[in-house]
Amino acid sequence: MTTRIFTILILFFAASAALASGLTQAEAEELFEDGKSLFRQANSVADNDPHASRELMQKALLRFERLVNDGGIRNGRLYYNLGNIHFHLDDLGRAILNYRRARDYMPDDLKLHQNLLFARSQCEDAFTEPEQRKILKTLFFWHYDFTMRTRSLLFACAFVAVWFLLALRLFLRSAWLTRLAIAAGLVALPVLGSLVQTHRTRQRSQPGVIVAREVVARLSDSENAAAAFTEPLHAGTEFEVTENRGDWCEVRLADNQTCWLPASDIERVH
Repeated sequence: MTTRIFTILILFFAASAALASGLTQAEAEELFEDGKSLFRQANSVADNDPHASRELMQKALLRFERLVNDGGIRNGRLYYNLGNIHFHLDDLGRAILNYRRARDYMPDDLKLHQNLLFARSQCEDAFTEPEQRKILKTLFFWHYDFTMRTRSLLFACAFVAVWFLLALRLFLRSAWLTRLAIAAGLVALPVLGSLVQTHRTRQRSQPGVIVAREVVARLSDSENAAAAFTEPLHAGTEFEVTENRGDWCEVRLADNQTCWLPASDIERVH
């Protein structure tokens, strides 16, 4: 039943976007159903005929990419399907890219979260987070570990509890009600601050992923510049873009190191 609901919702949004972009509703629905069917066929023959499975995956990829590129359709399930296909095609960079795009629409999807973590574990490049960031993630675990939806629900419950307890205090005159209201407020305020901070960060951030098999990071925006590292970076490495300069982007890696990458070898999440 849940899968059927998701399918109906995807077809609805696909049809709406398709009508605005030139694809008809029938074309959008056909592309989506064909893509799903080809993906299922590819999985069914993967063990016995890997070559045929790969060809079917590539055909499914073309269907889904046309929905995105020609239909202008953006939704979590579509990006999730793209991530799965790219992963099966050993395109780790675009798999992580599309899983991250899907996460923007489905932040609480456990299976998507697991797939993203597994894809990240396959990356060749590993960067250690600064100790300061690790400490912050430990102290403010709820900001980093709880999804926006969970924090929003927590704030709503705490906010309602504050006013309910204060209203009740007018009738019962109990000091315990005041203490409970203060406690609820102490929960609501930092959670609200966390939500505001996340919103501001998302507005400012420019996350990206390396999609080329490998790329030499440079110390400045030129092919002639010295390499930033002794080894090239590889597909799937994630970063934040800090500056754009022509065909080059300055990026900050997970360990806070910065380097320059050709714009043609990376893609932005947003």
